Amino acid sequence: MKRFKFYNFALLFAICAPAYLSGIASAKADLRVCNKTKTLVGVSVGYRLNNSWITEGWWRIPANICTSVIEGDLGSRYFYLNAEDANTGGRWQGPVFMCTSNKEFKITGLEDCFARGFERTGFFEIDTGDQKSWQIQLTENNQTKKDKKSQ
Repeated sequence: MKRFKFYNFALLFAICAPAYLSGIASAKADLRVCNKTKTLVGVSVGYRLNNSWITEGWWRIPANICTSVIEGDLGSRYFYLNAEDANTGGRWQGPVFMCTSNKEFKITGLEDCFARGFERTGFFEIDTGDQKSWQIQLTENNQTKKDKKSQ
């Protein structure tokens, strides 16, 4: 997979808000990702479960759709997200590196990604503040763009 350089690190953080603050009522508690772009977005998520790190992906979220990536009450305060715009290659990423794959995956552990046949990908942190439900808005304004030099 071709590696790209990204800039404007501050732009990569998605606007996060509990579902009740965004005015969207939900009958169940989940970690939801809303794709507010005009194109398909692929999403992966990382979290701790029973003292292990887990990364999962890819959720394919069409334009203007919200999808639950973690269902039920959130058992952790911190979650980690990485996403890529399928058309532009723009990304939402951060400084926390976790293992991913180009295909659908569920990976346990953060160590030795390459040695285990996985990619090493940057995720950004989501602090839910111990809320039972959280929603993340992915927009064109809060993604980093592909570096034109690496195309």
